[in-house]
Amino acid sequence: MGNLLYIVAVILIILWLIGFIGYSAGGLIHILLVIAIIAILLRLISGRRAV
Repeated sequence: MGNLLYIVAVILIILWLIGFIGYSAGGLIHILLVIAIIAILLRLISGRRAV
């Protein structure tokens, strides 16, 4: 489950970068970025608890 969360976060960051360059999606891009950052933070927090 942790690997899946990390993959989703990376995909969302890539989509955000593509959208940021294109300026086509507007507010949706920022929502994707926020979701990606939350996913990465959850990954880091849960990873530290496991260690």
